[in-house]
Amino acid sequence: MRQFEILREKITSRGGGIEISLSPYGYDDQKMTTYCNYLGGGMLGSIQNDCTISDWELSTELSQIAEELSQMFANLINVDYSFNQSLPESAY
Repeated sequence: MRQFEILREKITSRGGGIEISLSPYGYDDQKMTTYCNYLGGGMLGSIQNDCTISDWELSTELSQIAEELSQMFANLINVDYSFNQSLPESAY
């Protein structure tokens, strides 16, 4: 698994997120985030990603980075990644 250059990190029992720099991967001054929302009742929603690059989901490399970042985040918040991804992203 990659070592990420973390710019911001906030993790709580109600979710949170991580922002990384994509500069080490050749995307100067670009960032990617992974986060999850609190659904209520002690449950967290599925882990989501976003990026400052438009249509980043179409890039195999960026999608792979997002997947690895999401799995790392799941480990940090101590959730089963496979189960967690079956949950909705938001309670609304």
